[in-house]
Amino acid sequence: MWRRLRSALGMLRAPPAAPPAMERAVVRCVPSEPKLSLRLVLPDGSARHMQRDQAEPLGRVLARIATNTAKGHAKAAKKSKKARAEGAPSDEASAEAPAVRLFSRDGEAVAEEVPNAAAWQDGAVLHIGEARYRVERNRPALTELRLPRSLLAGFPVCPKVSAEFAAPQHCLFRWYREQRPAAGGEAAAGDGPAWVETAVDERVFTPSNALVGLRLKLRCTPGDGAQRYGPPREVESSGPVEAGPGACTFDSRHLYTRKVCGEGSVRAVTYNILADIYAQTEFSRTVLYPYCAPYALELDYRQNLLKKELAGYSADLICLQEVDKSVFVDSLAPALEAFGLEGLFKIKEKQHEGLATFYRRDKFSLLSQHDIAFSEALLSDPVHKELCDKLAKYPLVQEKVLQRSSVLQVSVLQSTSDPSRTICVANTHLYWHPKGGHIRLIQIAVALSHMKHVTCDLYPSIPVIFCGDFNSTPSSGTYSFINSGSIAEDHEDWVSNGEEEKCNMPLSHPFKLLSACGEPAYTNYVGGFHGCLDYIFIDRNSLEVEQVIPLPSHEEVTTHQALPSVSHPSDHIALICDLKWK
Repeated sequence: MWRRLRSALGMLRAPPAAPPAMERAVVRCVPSEPKLSLRLVLPDGSARHMQRDQAEPLGRVLARIATNTAKGHAKAAKKSKKARAEGAPSDEASAEAPAVRLFSRDGEAVAEEVPNAAAWQDGAVLHIGEARYRVERNRPALTELRLPRSLLAGFPVCPKVSAEFAAPQHCLFRWYREQRPAAGGEAAAGDGPAWVETAVDERVFTPSNALVGLRLKLRCTPGDGAQRYGPPREVESSGPVEAGPGACTFDSRHLYTRKVCGEGSVRAVTYNILADIYAQTEFSRTVLYPYCAPYALELDYRQNLLKKELAGYSADLICLQEVDKSVFVDSLAPALEAFGLEGLFKIKEKQHEGLATFYRRDKFSLLSQHDIAFSEALLSDPVHKELCDKLAKYPLVQEKVLQRSSVLQVSVLQSTSDPSRTICVANTHLYWHPKGGHIRLIQIAVALSHMKHVTCDLYPSIPVIFCGDFNSTPSSGTYSFINSGSIAEDHEDWVSNGEEEKCNMPLSHPFKLLSACGEPAYTNYVGGFHGCLDYIFIDRNSLEVEQVIPLPSHEEVTTHQALPSVSHPSDHIALICDLKWK
């Protein structure tokens, strides 16, 4: 008897059983869209996806859910042999509709006249008869998860992560490697690969040499930073990790750039990264770069090198030229975003490549953008009317200038630690032809006039950093014009393509600019040419050079004859310098 009594008392003291987990009603509601969507599994097991007007009264949706539930019960009854044997009604409409109500997270019933957009809040509870559903409004979700096709040991793997109602920096990442089969053993037929967890909470994963020959898998759970997480997704690499190329031209440079600059300093990079649309032509493979191994010209291979190179510079500002649109969207922006950099892109009108500017998020915020296409600005912007009138006297030159698709990217950034410090970062890629000196002079005149408008009229007295591939050597008129502030009407570059295209005109600009990295022997080194074409010009009144990161040695550049190569992703070399405010 005492044993039975103690057992009864124990039952009385036992904690109540946990309530069964609620089903989910997933709501997607975006203010810019007229409809919201509602996904749930009805009590009869049927999945429903409803699209409803955001302004529609809640009562109509609840009535629709009740009707669908009743139909589901009726269909289930009709299919049941036992039900038919007992004479259950076969008419679907005869099933009784359950009570359907929506309650706020505070337990208050939501009035049926409340619009859908306001009614379906996160944490609300939907009652369908006895069934309960927790509303998840705009829950984090992955829209894309992708790994690069080429994986190299020692090189960072940066997945492309696109999410809705989530941010990549708040997602959870788990990396797995393929299980290496035991010696002499083979996986059973039909069995998938076994996976071993390799890294946790690392958005960027760098495979070691031990993983060569093995595939990778990534499991990503989207999060929004408010402790809300959505359903995870997994992606497997299409191929195994391959051995890296060994020493690269940028490895020794990374010794100088292991850490981000301190407050008051800015590390700037400019780099023509060689657009894939130019690297993959027959002319490039056979004439321009015949010395380069074909696989080293492939985009996936070069992107591995490029991402490791750029990430290792720990830069605050990166200005890139010849950036394929797909490379920016699918590769560079996701990779550099993982390293704390925000990217901006400006495409050329007639090409699928353009300019990209990246800035470190915890150092700068973007105030405004003022990008232009030279030809369009020259014709339409009153700032350039005087130059346009001068150019009209030389119709042959005017036509060539207007045919070019060159652009200028201008970003105004503000220091996050000292809002009084703002800076104008300009990025460009001028016309390339060896006999196009006069075209480049016109283009740079447009660029400098536009920058003057931004830094004098819109943001008075802010300093300038002007980066790019200027396709101009230190002996050129373009370099002299930028450096000195003026160009004479009788400069030899005005007749760079002969007397027919001569267009003598004096030009000037108000900036005091200095080439921060000086005049290197070369920044472009291909089989048939080498010379200095790239520069980082700075406002000498406001900024000074703290250090210039040494360029690769001539021996490193020519290890594989010229650039690009298996150890260098472009035919140009990045310029890097640390600047500080005066």
